[in-house]
Amino acid sequence: MRLVLSAAALLAVCTVATFAQELPAATQQQVEAIAQKVLKDTGVPSASVAIAENGKVVYAHSFGLANVQPPRPSVPLIAYPIGSVSKQFTAAAILLLQQQGKLSVDDPVAKYFPKFTRANDVKLRNLLTMTSGYEDYAPQDYIIPAWMHEVSPLKNVTEWATKPLDFEPGSEWQYSNTNYVILGLIVEKVSGKPLMQFLRENIFTPLQLKGVFNTYREREKLEVTGYVSHALAPVRVQPLEAAGWYDGDGDLAMPPSTLAEWDLSFAKKSLLSPESYKMMETAFTFTSGKPSNYGFGVFTRTLNGHRALEHSGEVGGYVAENIAFPDDGAAIVVLTNEVASSAAGSIAHGILPLLFPDSAKPVAASGDTLVSTLRTLLPELQQAKIDRSALTSNAAYYFTPETLSDFQSTLAPLGALKSVKLLRSAQRGGMTFGAYSAEFEKGTVHLSTYLTKDGKIEQLLVVGKE
Repeated sequence: MRLVLSAAALLAVCTVATFAQELPAATQQQVEAIAQKVLKDTGVPSASVAIAENGKVVYAHSFGLANVQPPRPSVPLIAYPIGSVSKQFTAAAILLLQQQGKLSVDDPVAKYFPKFTRANDVKLRNLLTMTSGYEDYAPQDYIIPAWMHEVSPLKNVTEWATKPLDFEPGSEWQYSNTNYVILGLIVEKVSGKPLMQFLRENIFTPLQLKGVFNTYREREKLEVTGYVSHALAPVRVQPLEAAGWYDGDGDLAMPPSTLAEWDLSFAKKSLLSPESYKMMETAFTFTSGKPSNYGFGVFTRTLNGHRALEHSGEVGGYVAENIAFPDDGAAIVVLTNEVASSAAGSIAHGILPLLFPDSAKPVAASGDTLVSTLRTLLPELQQAKIDRSALTSNAAYYFTPETLSDFQSTLAPLGALKSVKLLRSAQRGGMTFGAYSAEFEKGTVHLSTYLTKDGKIEQLLVVGKE
């Protein structure tokens, strides 16, 4: 059944880390209230939270269940997959190799993979900053059939990096996992070592980062089960993708306190040279002269008046949110065990004003790309039906009878559909991403979509509810 615990029940399965909690008691109570409410509202089985202040980890607490059936509480010292937060570590590996004089971030990709598209024009810097134009091989927030079969990282990216570029290198920004798999392969070529070995010898061991492993190649070490919920229905176990699909771009797992220690290394400048940190934390400037908001594996933001390095992560069954404040020696880490859920971000941004008050409200985007189609499909989904001619083959695979039943159980009780509104959109993986709200008579749900260039729906997920 869907996990919906009361505040008292959640508190009963919360576990505190063994080290002393130095966050004020009143703030701890507020953090717990935020986490409990988000888990109750979303039905996500668990969240593991770490907070750093003044250059040290001051709080680590887990809420909910690492495994739903049989019930097993989460604890702060177990590792969760961190998904795309792994990109920061690959970026740091590239910078370490540059410091050793073994490569340059301005090397052309052709130096390492001459057969890739426009390899002389695309630089490592473009890969690091998501400005290469190489299409993303994994934009979906659900598991597509191909990902259940093992693949070599080189074979994977060769398919995607030999397609025409989505844009001129350096002229635009588009998130692409393909970039970071290429970078991981370059680390291996230049160092002569497997990526994980290089990371362990040059990053994890020097920084004394404990409990880190490869999610896919050491999956037997995972102590927390990953889940999926179709349209906010009861959670189901979500198998991980096969080995090779995430390699350098989303393959690490670690406890939240370990990730917070990594965040603090940016404040302490304890691994890279000052110049390397500056490069990593500086947003790329497009050929037009306009700045992006992405450095090397990190989004560069200002949150509540404080400089922040932020990145989320998602792999099969798990979502992570990581925010570092290098000028303040602070960090917020939230790791959860349900894919395509907003819980990690909601908890982290709920904690944010407790550390730095006066949070700014997000600005909604304008525009309309899929509203009329959703007005037709959502009432169909309330009846466990969907027009498959509107779907790609991957989306058609996703909407099994079981999934349609889950959508019906969630949407049908909300009554008639009143309106659909686009909140924001972006380009990724050669598709248009859209975040929508759909208002029904008895409630509002949030949707996550991808639309292909030929107008087919690649993704349609319910990711939240008001």
